Amino acid sequence: MHSDTPVQPAAQRAWTSERYQQGMRHLLHVVQELSLARDLPSVQDIVRRAARRLTGCDGATFVLRDGDLCHYADEDAVAPLWKGKRFPLETCISGWTMLNSEPAVIPDIYADPRIPHEAYRPTFVQSLVMVPIRTRDPIGAIGNYWADHHQPCAEEVQLLQALADSTSVAIESVQLYQSLELKVQERTRELQQAYDRIHRLSMTDELTELHNRRGFYLLADQALRHAARYGGGYTLMLMDLDGLKQVNDQAGHEAGDALLRCAADVLRQVLRDADVAARMGGDEFCVLAPGLAGDSLRERLRQAVAACNEDGQLFPLAASIGIVEVEDCNGVTLDGVLALADERMYADKRERRSVR
Repeated sequence: MHSDTPVQPAAQRAWTSERYQQGMRHLLHVVQELSLARDLPSVQDIVRRAARRLTGCDGATFVLRDGDLCHYADEDAVAPLWKGKRFPLETCISGWTMLNSEPAVIPDIYADPRIPHEAYRPTFVQSLVMVPIRTRDPIGAIGNYWADHHQPCAEEVQLLQALADSTSVAIESVQLYQSLELKVQERTRELQQAYDRIHRLSMTDELTELHNRRGFYLLADQALRHAARYGGGYTLMLMDLDGLKQVNDQAGHEAGDALLRCAADVLRQVLRDADVAARMGGDEFCVLAPGLAGDSLRERLRQAVAACNEDGQLFPLAASIGIVEVEDCNGVTLDGVLALADERMYADKRERRSVR
């Protein structure tokens, strides 16, 4: 009896049985690796090594479509091929594979018109298989190369195509993961910005944009801890606007608010970056300044108020001031210093009234 089935060589039969099963086991391991990849370079590294090991070839390339170009993104080979280079889709076999959405099996590259022979002459390549990454609208290709004339069998092509299909899923998963990660980062950034705004508002006086009482206590406490540890003392000043109630009664609260904003602007002009200024409530302002500079602070403030009034204020700005200099912060409380500054401020107000 005769059979119509061609007799396969022993080496071919060995490949299609034991080696094919070995290749399938390795492919399953690779699929697991790809499922854990979270970026494209990781996918490339896994695929280029797996592609070569699956068939025992002499070189493998990982090609990505970049518009009308083939980008040879990675490779694993006995000698350099084209890693990092880009070629037009129409001029290379990976481009042909992507444009036609089918594998190219070429046992002799110099006998195939689809191969740009001059580009291959400097290389070791004599035979190759190129398969598309995703058969519908391919996004890349995987190539296997041999240094001798080799007739790739169907099982080799199947394994390589299975790797390419798994690679397609991995790339889509990476893109989805990165998209979700970007959304999470964007949402986290938005939440942080919202928190920062809320935190800033909780510490800021809306009218004057200086710190409010809460913000002052928080920042002053930090400044006093620093002064107690490293020395140098500090100056605390309380300032109370004179005649704000009369302005509100005569011209309305909008005029009073304008006067409060003017006072805040004056403070900003005379203070240093390290100073802490706040509207404590109503017409009362407070400043904490590192170092012992009470006289200097008072004089700068007086000059700034005078300059402000020279600009033609509808209601002139006037303020009573109480200043306390603390040389040694140990054993001294902020509330205690505030109480002393408050006494001195009202003493200044009484003295100013008696002069008028």
